Amino acid sequence: MSIDHYENFPVASILLPARLRPAVRDIYRFARSADDIADEGTALPEQRLKQLTAYRQALDAIQNTGMAPTHDDTLRAVFEPLAKTVRHHALPLQPFFDLLSAFEQDVRKNRYENDAELLDYCRRSANPVGHLMLCLYEANQPQHLTWSDAICTGLQLTNFWQDVAIDWEKDRVYLPRDIMLQHQLDEHFIAAQTGRTTPLPHHPAWHAVMRRQTQQARQFLQSGLPLCRALGGRIGFELRLVVHGGLRILERLDELNYDVFHQRPTLGKRDWIRLLARALTPQSHHES
Repeated sequence: MSIDHYENFPVASILLPARLRPAVRDIYRFARSADDIADEGTALPEQRLKQLTAYRQALDAIQNTGMAPTHDDTLRAVFEPLAKTVRHHALPLQPFFDLLSAFEQDVRKNRYENDAELLDYCRRSANPVGHLMLCLYEANQPQHLTWSDAICTGLQLTNFWQDVAIDWEKDRVYLPRDIMLQHQLDEHFIAAQTGRTTPLPHHPAWHAVMRRQTQQARQFLQSGLPLCRALGGRIGFELRLVVHGGLRILERLDELNYDVFHQRPTLGKRDWIRLLARALTPQSHHES
């Protein structure tokens, strides 16, 4: 359910009911295009923010009139189908505004001082996707939303810790500055390690920082697992696979001693076999 790079956005999933696929594609088109405005290409920050402002105005138009703007072909391609999906499924618009605010923040902000700042970003960059999916499934009860938020935040954090080196190349650091400073580390350490061709020697301070961050992500994912059983069916099974995929990435981080500079933790064929087994035996994995 993490928006970042869309690894977990179930656009083409064979488990997604056919009746919901057009709606998910419309939501995905909005999120993907807005994220590309914030991240891709060589546009200046002012140009990116101007384009995102046009997206905000288009959302305002849907909210005020129920219709998409028609004066711009690019906007019409994104917002005309989105407006129809919003009307057909009675979707709330706040999650779309939240996502947009996160994309705008990506343009303005690339460092995080503490957990509060980082989790607020996750609340807007990841959690809205879960809210929208639950609305499509007509399963957006308060407890479901709480579990969904935990899963989405956990997946977003997992992606951050998996991609520390990649994000550094984009001039982004998601590790909270106060946690780094507690362990006498700063950005110079990340800069010095990026692009390593040999394994990172044991580094107690780095291990302590990453162990803390991965454990936090693990706790979020595990606390959201009851949603899989509550939803049941195909969506519950797919969600269980996604959550256990995130948990397995965190295990891989542990196994690699948090050396994300020499090797990015990914999942191989054996991992997917393991995930399938875990998804089929939920009772043993914190879903009570």
